[in-house]
Amino acid sequence: MTLDQYRSTAKRVADPFVSLFVRLGLTPNQVSVLAVVLAGAAGVAFALGGSNPLFYLLGAVFVFFNGALDVLDGELARELGTDSLAGDLLDHVLDRYADILLLVGLAAGSGRYALGLAAVTGVLMTSYLGTQAQAVGLDRVYGGLVGRADRLVIIGLGAAAAAFVTGTVAAGPFGQLGVVGGLLVFFAVVGHLTALQRFYYSYRELA
Repeated sequence: MTLDQYRSTAKRVADPFVSLFVRLGLTPNQVSVLAVVLAGAAGVAFALGGSNPLFYLLGAVFVFFNGALDVLDGELARELGTDSLAGDLLDHVLDRYADILLLVGLAAGSGRYALGLAAVTGVLMTSYLGTQAQAVGLDRVYGGLVGRADRLVIIGLGAAAAAFVTGTVAAGPFGQLGVVGGLLVFFAVVGHLTALQRFYYSYRELA
């Protein structure tokens, strides 16, 4: 299901923007920092969405630009020949903070803090298992039920929907859920399932 398998297609789309960034004199690290700033702006907008749902739509726009810059920083580094392990580390650290900011914002806007905690841990474990496979000698794992590219698309579309659908959309063991609550449940469940899926395939390769 993961959109990460389409990285080559994303590269072709990104090339004109990479050329623009080169002309502007931007560095990959600056683009990475700008991406996490946009994630923070999205998180704030999501937190305000509880009082005014139209803030969810604004947050969705910020998520879109965060995702675009997340692709562009790596492509820019390769174009400039400045890709390095230090840059890769910085990119991953900032991506994790971006994930946290987005999900905490959604939890604050909906008041569903317990679901937010479950979603954050699921997403962080998914990312951890992806890079831990590389740390033990395997290729970095991008696959599974939901990768980071999938998460950003789902968050963006879900937040946009939350701007217009303000009532209950589902009810179950977590009580009555709006769109945002449903998003948090989704990431809590699918995030941990994706982490376990990555663990299973990595462990099988090593055993």
